[in-house]
Amino acid sequence: MSEPKGLIPHLVVKGAAAAIEYYKAALGAEELVRVPAPDGRLMHATLLIDGATLFLCDDFPDQCGGVSRAPNGPTPITLHLCVPDADAAVARASAAGGEVAMPAEDMFWGDRYGKVIDPFGHEWSFSTPLTAERKAAAEAKWAAQGWGAPPESAAA
Repeated sequence: MSEPKGLIPHLVVKGAAAAIEYYKAALGAEELVRVPAPDGRLMHATLLIDGATLFLCDDFPDQCGGVSRAPNGPTPITLHLCVPDADAAVARASAAGGEVAMPAEDMFWGDRYGKVIDPFGHEWSFSTPLTAERKAAAEAKWAAQGWGAPPESAAA
């Protein structure tokens, strides 16, 4: 394997070994590296998800001045995957133990889009491009809900 490049999300979780198993089941992740600490927690893990690298580790508040870095609820960051079938991706992540935050639906910007919160507090979104007809219908629905025309950047 070549060295990972580009922007790599690095998640801190409570229960990294369980998170790896969740990401395998929910996202089809492939585990590449696992570095355990003497106490069994994971100091580092590298996963590959659809060709993209993800790092993760256990929370080590004892090494961070007693401060936990793992989320206690949903984080303000969303990790996004473009997938062949957003509905199937949301269903798979949910079936593996995630909580559906937004069922997949057609969006005015041209994607079928949905979100899941994983059991470790991280939000994942999934999108699949819409056909031109379905995008037009989603835009019309947006306008009918009183939002007016979709933003210019979405219509381009």
